[in-house]
Amino acid sequence: MNIKSLLLGSAAALAVVSGAQAADAIVAAEPEPVEYVRVCDAYGTGYFYIPGTETCLKIEGYIRFQVDVGPDQVNKGASGFIGGTSDWDATTRGQVQFTAKSDTEYGPLTGVIVLQHNGDSAAYQNAVLDSAYIDIAGFRAGLFYSWWDDGLSGETDVLASHETLHNSLRYQYESGDFYAGISVDELEDGAFKDGEQPNNVGVALGLGGKAGAFTYQVIGGYDTDNEEGAIRAMGTVAVGPGTLGLAAVWASGTNSYYDESEWTIAAEYAIQATDKLKITPGAQYFFNYMEDEASNDFSNDDAWKVGLTVDYQIVENFYAKASVQYLDGDNIDDVTTGYFRLQRAF
Repeated sequence: MNIKSLLLGSAAALAVVSGAQAADAIVAAEPEPVEYVRVCDAYGTGYFYIPGTETCLKIEGYIRFQVDVGPDQVNKGASGFIGGTSDWDATTRGQVQFTAKSDTEYGPLTGVIVLQHNGDSAAYQNAVLDSAYIDIAGFRAGLFYSWWDDGLSGETDVLASHETLHNSLRYQYESGDFYAGISVDELEDGAFKDGEQPNNVGVALGLGGKAGAFTYQVIGGYDTDNEEGAIRAMGTVAVGPGTLGLAAVWASGTNSYYDESEWTIAAEYAIQATDKLKITPGAQYFFNYMEDEASNDFSNDDAWKVGLTVDYQIVENFYAKASVQYLDGDNIDDVTTGYFRLQRAF
């Protein structure tokens, strides 16, 4: 074989190989499609679909800075509680709420988780589960606030006792502007008899609604262990430039729902001075205030309380609140308390 033949054969072989490579050209893979977050407007503003699901999620919360003023404020430092000598205390809170909703044959299935972190100092902080519950077709189960946590809009009224956050089972019927329901509550943070453990069971009934400019609520709670209960009625009505609120409570004896006094009446007038400014004076009178430890029954002493709360919206989602309260009664020292708060909601 001469050199010419060798060169021609090599060129032919190279052409064949080149042709094969050209036929098998590399094709770049297409990028995976991106699933953008979709707005869910079925349950109001702020919801979006969790990618890949038909569940709608809403995230909201607030950041709060507050300074409490009054005698014997508990100051917390690196060594824990340093109690009883300070007349002021500053705290900061961060809270976030997750609300998930999806459609079912029984109506919307709702799940709520509220996480809260309170910081009194760098060394003294606590994180709590503020609420977590499941809600469907009027039934609610989990850790949530009872109807007794509702109150007038100011800071003067004391219309519930002990803790209002319970592990509960509740059914609430709703129709238009009316609701009525019943709940069974585990009362672990309330009143209990000497020698017993705080693991009571309570039953609460509630109804309320709105009729024009008038809102109302009537609730009752029975503490089965203490065999005592309380009834509360509360209402508001638009009058002039503000809203007038009235409330009354009666307690049969020491119980986990209300036992500040045997009877009490409260009133407030929330004045909407401007679009951003609300001023709320309030007053409350207590008949047979607090418990007589000797008789394990209400005392024969009375007390009264007056206060003023001012709310101001600095800008959208940024608020300031200031409150001052004065309490005086038979056989107790009068006391003045208050706080100043800044809160950014989102």
